[in-house]
Amino acid sequence: MTPPGPAGASGIELRHLRAFAAVARCRSFTRAAEELLITQPALSRTVAQLETGLGVRLLERSSRGVALTDTGAEFLVHAERTLAAFGTALAVARHESTLRLGFSWLLPDPWAQRAIARFERETGAQVELVRCDDPLDDLDRQGVDVALVRGDRPVGAAVRTVHLYDERRVAVHAREQATGGGRDTSSDRPPEAGGDAVRWQDAHEWTLVVNMASGTTGPWCWPDGDGPRRYVRTANFDEWLESVAAGRGLGIVPDVAERRIHHPALRFLPLTGAPPSPVHLAYLPEAGTPSALLRRFLDAALEAAATRTHASEA
Repeated sequence: MTPPGPAGASGIELRHLRAFAAVARCRSFTRAAEELLITQPALSRTVAQLETGLGVRLLERSSRGVALTDTGAEFLVHAERTLAAFGTALAVARHESTLRLGFSWLLPDPWAQRAIARFERETGAQVELVRCDDPLDDLDRQGVDVALVRGDRPVGAAVRTVHLYDERRVAVHAREQATGGGRDTSSDRPPEAGGDAVRWQDAHEWTLVVNMASGTTGPWCWPDGDGPRRYVRTANFDEWLESVAAGRGLGIVPDVAERRIHHPALRFLPLTGAPPSPVHLAYLPEAGTPSALLRRFLDAALEAAATRTHASEA
């Protein structure tokens, strides 16, 4: 072990932690220096000062690149937490403590209320709720900081996701089919098993109404092409809802809709054999890691999701 330098651990500053975290993340002094907008020699000196001050070797340097030592990997966890906490403190002090949560329709309950309350209580920050037709699009345009995403449709390569839990799917269709003047919609009545249920394996018989912006069930659920015989595509949740109510076809939606949508023209039915619908949070990492405020929200969100899961299993 290298003995501590004259300054000892007391001389370690946040700039040392930032330098070390950047090198550990980039696995390269060159790329880390470019990220931090400093010269490589200056970065090397800063990391060396940190190792001297701690009296340990954090990085293994070789012609092949940079790797963390066992001690370095352990120290990195605590260094990143320290940097995140400091970032949160600055945001609160500067009154910049607002995190924008994008969602398309019906924030899941009670998860949303618990996650938001915990985050705001622990950070002093506020969550701004942003309703948008396509949360992933708003995330890409930086209109929101984090997006609630339902279903299993693919996201962009730059997007990171955190799985919260799964929702149960149910079917929904019009109580009465449209008559007169329009096309014959009798063939769009949902195939029912046992009179009051729809079977996932009968999908090839459906005309399925799909919310192409933020829906959970669509062509992407049947990549082999063995899904519904016909799709009615809509651009957002409201169009989807009214298209189903107008008898254009069957809708598939998470069960939260059955509890919270009270539309006189709709009837919900159980859906048997369907895969669960995952719920994720999506975000764009800053230089490989989420911002301090976002990290705290992810922690609160996962805690609320765990509480919800345990309650449902009880």
